[in-house]
Amino acid sequence: MRPGVSLLFLLALWGVSGLAVAFAYMPLSTWMMIGIGIVLFSLLDAGWLWRRKAPRVTRELPEALPLGVERDVVLCLESAHRQSVEVFDLHPQGWFSQGLPRKIRLRPHIVSSFSYRLRPEARGDFILAGTQVRLHSPLGFWRRIRTVGDPQTVQVYPNFAPLTRYALFSADQASRLIGAHLKRRRGEGTDFHQMREYRAGDSLRQIDWKATARARKLISREYQDEKNQQLVMLLDTGRRMMAQEDGYAHFDHVLNASLVVSYLALRQGDAVGLLAGGENNRWIAPHRGMGTLDTILRASYDLQPQPIATDYLEMATTLALRQRRRALVMLITNVRDEDIEDLLAGVRLLQKRHLVCVASLRERALDEALAEEVRDLSGALRAGAVARYLEQRTAAHEALRSHRVMTVDVASEDLPAALVERYLSVKRDGLL
Repeated sequence: MRPGVSLLFLLALWGVSGLAVAFAYMPLSTWMMIGIGIVLFSLLDAGWLWRRKAPRVTRELPEALPLGVERDVVLCLESAHRQSVEVFDLHPQGWFSQGLPRKIRLRPHIVSSFSYRLRPEARGDFILAGTQVRLHSPLGFWRRIRTVGDPQTVQVYPNFAPLTRYALFSADQASRLIGAHLKRRRGEGTDFHQMREYRAGDSLRQIDWKATARARKLISREYQDEKNQQLVMLLDTGRRMMAQEDGYAHFDHVLNASLVVSYLALRQGDAVGLLAGGENNRWIAPHRGMGTLDTILRASYDLQPQPIATDYLEMATTLALRQRRRALVMLITNVRDEDIEDLLAGVRLLQKRHLVCVASLRERALDEALAEEVRDLSGALRAGAVARYLEQRTAAHEALRSHRVMTVDVASEDLPAALVERYLSVKRDGLL
């Protein structure tokens, strides 16, 4: 319980009035009686506030929230007395909120509600500890802060809203929306799809001569990309993924891109799995069907990068033991020249059975630093260091390509399109 502004003002005024006693403008007894009256009234006011029950508060909030997206949170308050309160919800520290604190006047036994906007800034499990209400005494001499309401657990998932937008389109249309650019090749594939009339541009190998003889016109076989293949997302959760960009860690961008390519692969009829290496080892075996995306979301939403070195060979060994069937393995990491020997050892182990693609996240800050105009010695040293680092990075990628490893080197915003493009090209080239 704390004194209110009115009590502090009244005490200050009473203290100043003591000057009147000093100059004999007011009797000392009168001044003392005024002070005693202030004390009595403040004690009565405090006793009333101490006995007054805080309002009952309930919170309406979904159990799962998307990362970086604002959502409405509704607070409902009910009081047995008429009173005015100030309300502040105890959301996790660092989250953006709009509409708090809120001053609201409550009427007896009538539920009052209001909403505010809340934006999660990190993935994982979080607790909203309760709601703080500030109660005021009738005379305004005192205020009291109470924490009411039950704690509520909320799960923050990667932002899956873009995936719902892609659901309205075919897999090819969705891939173009993401930004993947592939030249469509009609009639090519590995699985037979249907027979149809010959079209200009069909190759002679597509013509079915027996069907042509029966129909007395040219009939072509049409093929489609093979289905029921397997895709495994292999995610690096080491210290390389802790770099921040656009307010989020690189691992957040990696997880979002993995969900996008997984969604399209499932739409294509393939099975998708996920392995996250490091301390928080997670394994989801490849499965078909759109329900697999929910499984991946629930298993990976709380994954966080750790300040440890990535052991690529251990990740590759774990995957080789668990994934027996040949699959396209997309390893998403940040390739550095000092890691290339360990990375090559892991990739060569996986290549014995799988087709491997290494996607390397490129820090946008490096390109921006290199593009800056050099005006002094420190700028020249910085530009030289960045150029040297990028040269070593390029050499590491060339070492991977020399071992017939597909390599993608892109910034975080281009990662979803690059992964989708590489996945679809593998499908259409029949490399699996």
